[in-house]
Amino acid sequence: MFITFEGGEGTGKTTLIKDVAEILSQDHDVITSREPGGSMIAEAIRDVILNPKYKGVTPYTEALLLAAARAQHLDEIILPALNENKIVLCDRYLDSSLAYQAYARDLGLEFVLNINQYATYHMPNLTFYIDLDPRVGMARISNRDKYDRLDQETVLFHQKVRDGYLKIASMYPNRIVTIDGTQTIENIKSQIIAKIRENL
Repeated sequence: MFITFEGGEGTGKTTLIKDVAEILSQDHDVITSREPGGSMIAEAIRDVILNPKYKGVTPYTEALLLAAARAQHLDEIILPALNENKIVLCDRYLDSSLAYQAYARDLGLEFVLNINQYATYHMPNLTFYIDLDPRVGMARISNRDKYDRLDQETVLFHQKVRDGYLKIASMYPNRIVTIDGTQTIENIKSQIIAKIRENL
């Protein structure tokens, strides 16, 4: 089973994935990964995309780099794990590109879906979108040591990301489960585990 976690900055995805993996690992073979990244080559591409030292990365370049990292990640990590009947929990996937690049960067759905055509052949069985007001999310990460390029974007940009996610969630209601991110991590976690078990 391929399960992805989506949401804006500061929604607690990383903590949730770690906790959910721990619980599911009691009965199943589970791997966790992230995008952009997850493999050596994809992590190198991640650095170019997110490291503020690389100034001048244009929106189209960003979208193409993300698609390249995703293709590498699929071939190297996700597909081999699924072929071994493992549960794959991934922090971000194609929906992130749709929310951030298609909507917030105004590149359009058609362009982003076209460059990610390979990924569209391997969509998740289930996606959890943690919905949260970006002002709350950004306040939560304000004490992070290292801000990446996306963390440094304006609140308006992150609001567009959220609007994008809500549109995507309404387009794929059978796959995407929207969860209220203002709840405690424990509450969110129990909802996610219940939904996964129901689907398994």
